Amino acid sequence: MHRREAAGRRGAAVLVALLLAGAVSGQPAGAQTAAPRPKDDPSVIREWVQKVSATVDPEDELTAPEEAVWHAYVTVAMYNAVVGIEGRYAPYRWRARAPHGASAQAAAATAAYQVLLTGFPKAGPALEKAWKASLANVPDGPAERSGVAFGKRAAKHIMTLRANDGRDASVPFTPRPAPGVWRPTPPDHEGFTTAWIGRLRPFLMDTPSRFRPGPPPGLTSARYARDLAEVKAYGARTGSRRSARQTETAVFVARVEIQQALGDHAARHSFDITDTARLYAATNTVMTDALIAAWDAKLHYARWRPITAIREADTDGNPATRADPTWEPLLPTPAHPDYLSGHATWSGALMRTLEGLFGTSRVDLNISSVGTAATRHYEYAEDYNRDVIDARVWAGIHTRTADVVGNAVGERVAAWSLRRYFLHA
Repeated sequence: MHRREAAGRRGAAVLVALLLAGAVSGQPAGAQTAAPRPKDDPSVIREWVQKVSATVDPEDELTAPEEAVWHAYVTVAMYNAVVGIEGRYAPYRWRARAPHGASAQAAAATAAYQVLLTGFPKAGPALEKAWKASLANVPDGPAERSGVAFGKRAAKHIMTLRANDGRDASVPFTPRPAPGVWRPTPPDHEGFTTAWIGRLRPFLMDTPSRFRPGPPPGLTSARYARDLAEVKAYGARTGSRRSARQTETAVFVARVEIQQALGDHAARHSFDITDTARLYAATNTVMTDALIAAWDAKLHYARWRPITAIREADTDGNPATRADPTWEPLLPTPAHPDYLSGHATWSGALMRTLEGLFGTSRVDLNISSVGTAATRHYEYAEDYNRDVIDARVWAGIHTRTADVVGNAVGERVAAWSLRRYFLHA
């Protein structure tokens, strides 16, 4: 009896060892275990995001808001393609699910390819080459085929949702000339050609008027006089009170590589394909809606730019302002009204979105600038928002009120949107 018990214990020990070593599968002898589908590479999301700018604006002629719309189209299509396979988060205005085992990598690449091809058929050969290169990283077979098919469905769904959404529509903007009212600015005196952004159908919010702030300070108010005095003193091209660091910040912020910064963060923090897709889709749709809200305010209030306000200060009825007919800003004034600052609005939306996605104000972003060819590290959201608000004043193109209020509106748009979209399934 003693010998049988000992033998039994030895047999059990051997069985446990075999199980731990993987030698016992629990399947009949000779059975084959199906090889697991290779893990989807999240770099496909980052790569196709970078292709958006090259496709949409190869000659670098569009303004940032005009390009932003296409980033929203592409990233939300990739998001739907990925979460329709991987789950975890609720799709954007869609309930479709892919067949079991479909490749999210193939689906994401196909969704981006199809959206861009729909909008830019002349770029077809280059896009097809990039798409095939993406698929070359996915093993041939049913997973790839199912992913491609689902990616096409995701792209078609987004472009159907966005049909006739007002992109590039003609939106007349002819406010009656008066003190405080916007008019084309030097040196090119361009009209408000991007007015359509303020009438674009939002991606997330129900209506931009929900976030429309109160009016800017009255022309005869003390606050207006303070705003104008600050931008006049710190935003002048020559003879300003700016420090060298403030000048650098003004130029740095003017053109930043936000998509690249998001991809860098996702890679350094080892985001998988699902979280990478969500990061890009959430930030780009929220930022685009924030721009819509900013442009809605621009259309509604039509506030003149600092260059006009300073040169024509003798017409504003405020005894605390003084006209300077030769005043020039550090940077060229964009061709749209002052209030709200689009840049400050979308930066507030971006940072509030990241705080919501990360669950912390520590955003840890490496942001590069086209204007200065430098990279700055922003550890916290408030640091970047502060630089943007200051920079637009120091550039001479916005009043501080337009920046501060815009930043707050962007944060409101983001908070409202994240309570409704991109949630855990």
